[in-house]
Amino acid sequence: MSYRERVAKSSAILTLRRNGQITLPAEVRRRARASEGDVFLAEVRDPDEIVLRRKSLVDASQAYFWTEGWQRGEREAQVDIRRGRTKRFRSAKALVADLKR
Repeated sequence: MSYRERVAKSSAILTLRRNGQITLPAEVRRRARASEGDVFLAEVRDPDEIVLRRKSLVDASQAYFWTEGWQRGEREAQVDIRRGRTKRFRSAKALVADLKR
């Protein structure tokens, strides 16, 4: 399939309305798997070209969770859980005692 054919399948003519609003047609939303409330970054490549990219927003207090180091630790923990390498403790005091051994 040529570039022109691919663009034709995913293109639509849009109108810029009052207050700068543009409505994405249902077919474009479906093909992009876009839903109400999704956030997009608008990139102006040149005066005649604007590219929309879906943007995932993460609350600042949760950003650490998505760092590569934290995610690596999460994956390691999941492996340990699946392999049964876990312990249960009756109290925090028992946990601390086990850690000190």
